[in-house]
Amino acid sequence: MFIGKFARAGLGIVAALAMSTAIASAEESVEVLHWWTAGGEAKALQVLKKDLESQGITWNDMPVAGGGGEQAMTVLRARVTSGNPPTAVQMLGFDIKDWAREGVLANLDDLAGKEGWNKVVPDALKEFSKYDGHWIAVPVNVHSTNWVWANKAIFDELGLKQPTNWDELITDLDKIKGAGYTAIAHGGQAWQDATMFEAVLMSTGGPDFYKKALIDTDPAALNSDTMVKVFDRMTQLRGYVDDNFSGRDWNLATAMVINKEAGVQFMGDWAKGEFLNAGKVPDQDFMCFRFPGTQGTVTFNSDQFVMFKVGEDRRDAQNKLAAAVMSPTFQSAFNVVKGSVPARTDVSPDAFDACGKKGMKQLAEANEKGTLFGSMAHGHAVPSAVKNAMYDVITAHFNGEYDSKTAAEELVNAVESAQ
Repeated sequence: MFIGKFARAGLGIVAALAMSTAIASAEESVEVLHWWTAGGEAKALQVLKKDLESQGITWNDMPVAGGGGEQAMTVLRARVTSGNPPTAVQMLGFDIKDWAREGVLANLDDLAGKEGWNKVVPDALKEFSKYDGHWIAVPVNVHSTNWVWANKAIFDELGLKQPTNWDELITDLDKIKGAGYTAIAHGGQAWQDATMFEAVLMSTGGPDFYKKALIDTDPAALNSDTMVKVFDRMTQLRGYVDDNFSGRDWNLATAMVINKEAGVQFMGDWAKGEFLNAGKVPDQDFMCFRFPGTQGTVTFNSDQFVMFKVGEDRRDAQNKLAAAVMSPTFQSAFNVVKGSVPARTDVSPDAFDACGKKGMKQLAEANEKGTLFGSMAHGHAVPSAVKNAMYDVITAHFNGEYDSKTAAEELVNAVESAQ
């Protein structure tokens, strides 16, 4: 009888422990703030959610719409100020450094050392993944921004070939517009204007001018004849945009190309995710190529999950999230869907489509040649204050508030005031 009672009591204790362990496991969760709300982006994010769910970690989604992430940073500021930061936050470039300086980010050195991140993450990305020599973020991908996305049916119908320089681009745009299509699908938002601007600048002035103007912010480059020419070309492109572009989200502009309403879009490779989500196939339904005149150079940004300091009860789940993001399997699966390329150098290109393989090859070549540059429009060339000052001038000019010469002068003034 005694043994029976003891056994039953022991079983009860075991059951209770099992239940408490299950409850603790069930309570493991991560809260992730991000702006991946468009179709292709949201689909890509599901890859990470499912990975963590398979480990028993609940994903608490905190999406904030807005392709450039400005709204998300506003929400984040409120959360951190209230002492309740999310587990992880999608972030870009200099925004990461700004938050690191505030001393609110977690230290991931132990995990990074254990998994050998230093060996597989390119130095250009580590510029933002590490602060004062310590890992504080995990790169999800590498996007390049100087892409053109084209509707192949329109190009075939009009007998157009892929343009390789500015004059060929303008000739193509004239033919597309003349055939009754919107030539350029564009959304009138500051970051979209700036994405177009930096591609035009690279095409017009070349890599050295890009570095002087948009990374070094050299006043002589900002207010130069070359910069005036860049603004003149932006004025030229404005004539190929439809009247309803103001405020349009980038994915709606992509949809115009997908639906054969527009010929081309100048956008980063996240646009490819929208084409794939719509069932379109590279080289059959759409074309991807570098902005004419920027061949051999790549402007990039990298989405990273920045880890904030959280309580010990949330650290394990946070580390599992970081490890999941950096796994080669996830890096391949996610970027195949997202349209970007992996943040690790040891991921096979086999699973990627034609545009993905092209992007991985061109990224490697640009890295080798020293023609891989951080994107100004996407926070990887200058600090946020300077970027936003440039945004204001670029958008004001695009909307007709400045002529080109005045815009170049205002660019110098704006940057000096922001520094």
